[in-house]
Amino acid sequence: MVEDEAMIMMLIEDQLVDLGYVVHTAPSVQAAMLILRDQRVDFALLDVNLSGTSSEPVGHELEARGIPFAFATGYGQQGVGEAFRDHLCLQKPFRVVDLKRTLEALEHQCAEMGPQVSARTTSSIRMM
Repeated sequence: MVEDEAMIMMLIEDQLVDLGYVVHTAPSVQAAMLILRDQRVDFALLDVNLSGTSSEPVGHELEARGIPFAFATGYGQQGVGEAFRDHLCLQKPFRVVDLKRTLEALEHQCAEMGPQVSARTTSSIRMM
């Protein structure tokens, strides 16, 4: 998960862990790129605006690697760059049920990509 606001990051991370996910968090583009270099990531959730910096470079890297991702942003779909308008967008603030629905859609995209991800367990789904 790429999120620059510490309190929001902790809240969403707790929700994701409660749902059974292994979560890597990054507060910046640079930190996200390091995670992508060093960790296995099955899918990602990106804030659009990271302290004035766009998360688009992370989106481009995820696309290049074939890793599904969605945006979580207070700007809604209008805040997502033209290149990423076909990606899911979770509008902040959101309910846990909406987060679950988005994650299930990302899991479905993972399953379509191959057998490496077949079920949600803490050992198989790793998200950034």
